[in-house]
Amino acid sequence: MRAARKVPAVRGGRKERGVVGTWVNVSVAASGAGAASGEDDPAGGFAQRFRILEVMKLSRPVSWFLLAFGVWSWCIWFTFVKNLWKDSSGLAFNDSGDPTTYFWVHLTLAITSFLLGTGIGLLGFRGLRALRRQDASA
Repeated sequence: MRAARKVPAVRGGRKERGVVGTWVNVSVAASGAGAASGEDDPAGGFAQRFRILEVMKLSRPVSWFLLAFGVWSWCIWFTFVKNLWKDSSGLAFNDSGDPTTYFWVHLTLAITSFLLGTGIGLLGFRGLRALRRQDASA
């Protein structure tokens, strides 16, 4: 990963025309000199790559949306797995009661959705918790 990337200089919200060779170095990491290159980090910059997570802020509506999405995902997919387990149409289980490919594919989809829903919900929860701490300290 590069420590910095070059972007054209911007004035007044757009690129400056007619200016040749004017570039601004923008650090990938949010803070600290040499943070993205991992110069201070004995782990090779792994922790520094995620420095953006320390300064990223979610708004209250976005945090609530992410939390609601996580809860909704669990409700929907839990119901789906429950119905998949009780399926008697022959799609999920064959005549001898063994799971079919349909069952395994949809169970994999449900587990993936559980994991993604949990991650998204946790992001929303952490955003709300950070906003509450920010409100309490102000």
